[in-house]
Amino acid sequence: MWSLAWPWALAALPLPFLFRYYVPEAKGLSEAGLRVPSVDSFSTLRDRSGTEQLLNWRFWVAALAWVLLVVAAARPERIGEELEVPVAGRNLMLAVDLSGSMDQKDFELAGRRVDRLTATKAVASDFIERREGDRIGLILFGERAYLQVPLTLDRTTVNILLMEAFIGLAGEKTAIGDAITLAVRRVHEQAGSAGEQVLVLLTDGANTAGEVHPLKAAQLAQQVGLRIYTIGIGAEQLEVASLIGGRRQINPSADLDEGTLTEIAQLTGGRYFRATDTATLQDIYRLVDELEPVEEPESGFRPIKSYYYYPLAAAFALVIFMCLVSLLQRLSIRRRVEGQLSAS
Repeated sequence: MWSLAWPWALAALPLPFLFRYYVPEAKGLSEAGLRVPSVDSFSTLRDRSGTEQLLNWRFWVAALAWVLLVVAAARPERIGEELEVPVAGRNLMLAVDLSGSMDQKDFELAGRRVDRLTATKAVASDFIERREGDRIGLILFGERAYLQVPLTLDRTTVNILLMEAFIGLAGEKTAIGDAITLAVRRVHEQAGSAGEQVLVLLTDGANTAGEVHPLKAAQLAQQVGLRIYTIGIGAEQLEVASLIGGRRQINPSADLDEGTLTEIAQLTGGRYFRATDTATLQDIYRLVDELEPVEEPESGFRPIKSYYYYPLAAAFALVIFMCLVSLLQRLSIRRRVEGQLSAS
């Protein structure tokens, strides 16, 4: 599509005509520039029809040059087809606890009681699908922390490998500090690929293994700009069978270290959330979506190429051509005048 960047410049088109009709002409000279006793010898130089034709030709060339100059000032440009602008999202790491306590069946999913990991897989899978444009990585941790999926835009692969994880895969204990340290290292290696660095860590216990204390790891995360959202998962009450008969209430999340998880989140600029059931866990991941919104695609970009230099070059070429013709004409007239004077 063709367009003009400055269409208002076209208002200058009638200026030469306005000057021609409204600006008074300069008064003629009172004395002739050349005194001769008779003008009969110059009769051959006076060709009125040729002069009028020349003036008419010059007028149209000058008019065309002026039009081209004004068009160049309006900056003609061609707008190309709309191009998609790639969305640069976040570096988002998910750290999921696979320790033995995640086997506790205190969550419900589709009307049946399931363990904590199964509920986490279902909710986290939906969360991953919504993070279009983000580079997502997956860390699984228990007694040790493992990088299951490096940062990638392939959300399908992240989902598949999350679904294949099982309790005890990384050991029975919980190494929260090592999981954070691993996320810090992986995010730091790709710090130039996105502006925001986020870790969502889900666990149901306290740090009972690993080489790095969770708060020390959180300090490292703070230094590299990694924001951590911690989720403590597990019901607060669970009815179980009593050894002496009947039923009794227990707290299946007695080992959850909420104080440390809260401090980790506060230290890195994130938040701590408590998930006691599947609905609460879903709400938490939706809230994380709000706190770390997905980057919206930018409006379509259309490449623009200017072509002002074509009419500008044509205008200059016409002006130079007119100057050369005028110069050649003057030289020709001078030679003819000199020839007439010599003959007389």
